[in-house]
Amino acid sequence: MNKIVNSAVTRRAFLGGSALAATLGLAACGGNTDSGDAGTTTGGTEGGGTLTVGSAYSPSSYDPANCSSAFCLSANSNVMEGLYNIDFTDYSVISGLADGEPTQIDENTYEVKLREGAKFSDGTDVTPEDVVESFARATAEGGLYISFLTMFDSIEKKDDTTVTVKCSIPNFSLLKERLAIIKVMPASLSADDAKAKPVGSGPWMYDEMSDTYVVLKPNPNYNGEFPAKDNELRMDSMTDTTARTTAQQEGTTLVSESVPPESIDQLKAAGVSIDEVNGFGTRFIMFNVKKAPWDDVKARQAIIYALNTDQMISNAFSGMAAVATSYLPSSFTNYHKASVTYTYDADKAKSLLTDAGVTPGDITLRTTDNAQVVAMGTQAQQDLEALGFKVELVSDKSPATYAAIDQADDSWDILIAPGDPSCFGGDTDLLLNWWFGDNVWMKTRCAWNTSDEWKKLNGLMNDALGTSGADQQDLWNQCFDILAENVVLYPLLQVVTPTASWRENANPDGVKVSDNFKGIGTTGVHLVGVTTVKA
Repeated sequence: MNKIVNSAVTRRAFLGGSALAATLGLAACGGNTDSGDAGTTTGGTEGGGTLTVGSAYSPSSYDPANCSSAFCLSANSNVMEGLYNIDFTDYSVISGLADGEPTQIDENTYEVKLREGAKFSDGTDVTPEDVVESFARATAEGGLYISFLTMFDSIEKKDDTTVTVKCSIPNFSLLKERLAIIKVMPASLSADDAKAKPVGSGPWMYDEMSDTYVVLKPNPNYNGEFPAKDNELRMDSMTDTTARTTAQQEGTTLVSESVPPESIDQLKAAGVSIDEVNGFGTRFIMFNVKKAPWDDVKARQAIIYALNTDQMISNAFSGMAAVATSYLPSSFTNYHKASVTYTYDADKAKSLLTDAGVTPGDITLRTTDNAQVVAMGTQAQQDLEALGFKVELVSDKSPATYAAIDQADDSWDILIAPGDPSCFGGDTDLLLNWWFGDNVWMKTRCAWNTSDEWKKLNGLMNDALGTSGADQQDLWNQCFDILAENVVLYPLLQVVTPTASWRENANPDGVKVSDNFKGIGTTGVHLVGVTTVKA
């Protein structure tokens, strides 16, 4: 596949690239899309149908200022706009509510003009006040996105059509990428309504919503580049892999995310197209560094050497994953092979435990209920018990898992879980900041933020934001080495994401998605610019 491009490069590439938004975006990373107009297809009658998606995740809060659910992020991507939007096939940036490029006033100040005539789905005009309030909500204390947005000193109204953006970093190279994180909603929308049913200015608007599905309908007030051409877009939560595979095979869904590797041949035989894309999706390990022995780097390294990751790849992923050799996958342009890499070595694990003075005892290994992660947890339990540990394996849904970790220091030792911050964008600093910024991960969950190593890491991250080219890469390389050497939270595996679609062939009802559809290497789905085609 093509390598994921550095955001400094994509800023030059996306200018005028309307086709880039006409993609399936799985809440993060993939290959480049073909050129062409959004929504074009060959043969059949385009539009007027129902786009149907089988999601591997469940909905929770839709709050555009604080959303992390793959299901809700996917739905919101069709409903909400930022000043700029991310095309998740290559992480380039396209205009959202902005009318063209930012105007740089000085090294710290930019002006962005709003798209003329832009309205929310409730019929009200999009105003600078809405942008200002949306920024305030996204940066409110305790917010999920704060560490992504610390470079913005302020966003203020200049006049009735323009906002002024002030940055703490001179000539900030990732301006549009970070503005894309701030989804604009009416300033009058209450916090409770934003969580339950956001109002946006995108091509779609929310219609029906439940705990198991959401139905979108076209936004009649949308005046942007990618109007909805179908009657509705329906996303069903299908966390059961068998149910999701069956729905796709039978044609109940036109698109299905996170196809189980063992089901790929079955779907292909039925005429379904499969995109297999390397992305940032990780299965990571995290240690409770607030308790011994995990406050000792040798003990942490010992555990990773003890894990038979090759066996995990074979058993849980049917070979569709790779052992991490850096924080970034090798498909990313900013990849750098870390100073320390880990392969299965039980003897080295035992030696490191001896050096750390650790006598194996009782430990609690937690995982989320993701099927692949549960299988990894079972393998890890066997590997660690071979070292002499007595391992209690606890698997639960993500909210319950993190609630337990957040509320108690001593109730867990090791976590294995899926994670993919590229659902917010693909620039290297963002991917580092998700887990290692000054946020809940480092303050509460992993609690590494008091260490000298964390302080050095964040200093390097901040320095990198003010540079570019080889100097920036060198600083990021130092970050990757620190993470690999300390392994407080680190990817064990980097996975391939298979996405199924009725694209090359029509489903049994004679319907397919337009040929501008692209699968990408992450979770979630958005269908901006994609339409149904009746054969």
